[in-house]
Amino acid sequence: MIKSADLRPVHVIGGGLAGSEAAWQIAQAGVPVVLHEMRPSVTTPAHKSDGLAELVCSNSFRSDDAETNAVGLLHQEMRGLGSLIMATADRHQVPAGGALAVDRDGFSAAITVALEAHPNITISRGEVAGLPPEDWDTVIVATGPLTSPALAEAIRALTGEGELAFFDAIAPIVYRDSVDMEIVWAQSRYDKAGPGGSGADYLNCPMTRDDYEAFVDALLASETVDFRDWEKDTPYFDGCLPIEVMAARGRETLRHGPMKPVGLTNPRKPDEKPYAVVQLRQDNALGTLFNMVGFQTKLKHGEQLKVLRMIPGLAKAEFARLGGLHRNTFLNSPKLLDPTLRLQVMPRLRFAGQITGCEGYVESAAVGLLAGRMAAAERLGQPFHVPPATTAMGALLNHITGGHVVTIDAGPPSFQPMNVNFGLFPPLDVAPKGPDGKRLRGPAKTLAKKRALTDRARADFQAWRDGLDQSAAA
Repeated sequence: MIKSADLRPVHVIGGGLAGSEAAWQIAQAGVPVVLHEMRPSVTTPAHKSDGLAELVCSNSFRSDDAETNAVGLLHQEMRGLGSLIMATADRHQVPAGGALAVDRDGFSAAITVALEAHPNITISRGEVAGLPPEDWDTVIVATGPLTSPALAEAIRALTGEGELAFFDAIAPIVYRDSVDMEIVWAQSRYDKAGPGGSGADYLNCPMTRDDYEAFVDALLASETVDFRDWEKDTPYFDGCLPIEVMAARGRETLRHGPMKPVGLTNPRKPDEKPYAVVQLRQDNALGTLFNMVGFQTKLKHGEQLKVLRMIPGLAKAEFARLGGLHRNTFLNSPKLLDPTLRLQVMPRLRFAGQITGCEGYVESAAVGLLAGRMAAAERLGQPFHVPPATTAMGALLNHITGGHVVTIDAGPPSFQPMNVNFGLFPPLDVAPKGPDGKRLRGPAKTLAKKRALTDRARADFQAWRDGLDQSAAA
């Protein structure tokens, strides 16, 4: 049997969600790993601490529904593979309706402690400026959306590709005791209770039509953060648009997006449906901080205070953090990476997390998990078969490494970051039918299709995982 001391270490660059998960998976396989994190020696515009796996935007891992939601299915698959990120999230969850949200400080602190205590993990603080040294024969680059300029430039020069980039905005966080509970009420959409929740896990700020129109007017008139010259042509990721960008796309866009009033009833005015609703979600275990759901913004801080306090219930709101903006980078992965996430022009480099073109905390960690297992198997001389595309992990991996690269008018590739969703899964061989054998229509058809996709995914995932266990035993 191979001993850890006889093996060369795998180097993981980046101590975010993907890098932390990758390092854990490698170490758990009995392979030594050096985890490189540049903070606190080098800081970023978005991070506030030197903790590993710090959550810089929302504290939500999104839906935990493994029956009809693709991200909930991804949660389930990661738990089945011993994910450190998911196990820690489960231990540090806070109420969030049907979602899995965490106390961000407790979560990061626990990840840091776990990685520092693992006997196969060495944590090295300091920037890896440029390409890793040649004697690092197996490297996972998991530097995320805030890759250091020196490393990003080295990768760009190596691949001959100008990296794609987009902006990712951060939502404000408000102190719970500054919210006017004479106006605001607690309720989850459709009273849905999620993990650790009660069905009343969001604070809801109601708006009349006049309130909404005035809010949109103020939003459109507010001053935003100036872009640097090199940032001006960077597109936004559609899944995380700043509220002012959404408002500029049409006056009703916000009301049909993060401010939609569906599934909510104001107990003080049960017969009067709000025209729009701003939701606040618990952000820490103490319940003292709430973040503004979907309210990422690039407004200047003074403008944010003025506009956000126009929201009913937030007239005297105090903010623990105002919204911000950071530039995100990712590879043209379908062209540059092989099916096991290795850079084709330099296979000793494997990539993981958001830099590969996945979007979201869970997706980033899932790709880190796969990259870690791939690197460990490679070091141990074991075969590793990628998960089938019918599973959540396989569908996400297939998007990254096998997604279509469409060019329009000889322009740049159209590959874009993607959250896991059922649109990435191969279609069902047979469409589900109702109990009477007839074709389903409308919402019933959609629900049945999701359940059929998750049933197939679970069966295929279990068969794949059994194969991994047999290979490791052999």
